[in-house]
Amino acid sequence: MLRALDISTSALVAERTRLNAVAGNIANISTLKNEKGEAEPYRAREVVFQTDDEISTQGASGVKVEEIRASDAEPLYRYQPQHPLAIKDGKWKGYVAYPNIDLTTQMVDALESTRAYEANVGVMEITKNLSRETLTILA
Repeated sequence: MLRALDISTSALVAERTRLNAVAGNIANISTLKNEKGEAEPYRAREVVFQTDDEISTQGASGVKVEEIRASDAEPLYRYQPQHPLAIKDGKWKGYVAYPNIDLTTQMVDALESTRAYEANVGVMEITKNLSRETLTILA
């Protein structure tokens, strides 16, 4: 029974990480500069999961965050030649690079992550109740 709790706990941690990444993406949807103040649009963070074989039991395994990577999606370009961050030369002259973050996709990801989190909390509750009933029967 403890392995079932370990598996659910690993999923809770992974989904929390994913939800934090989505929150960061939404918060930075209009960020046009990097940490150094240079004109570089924010790149959405994507959480990559992988199975966690350290807690596997009879074929079941947990999940862990393999990496949090920056999206390789091209930025959105808007023609705004008067903007202080407009590109000065080249094929994108006069354009401003904006983060390529789709708010609808981020909201769907947040909802999906929240539902997965809730499902794992439910599994933990069921596991806890089964353990309690088992102890009641054995006592």
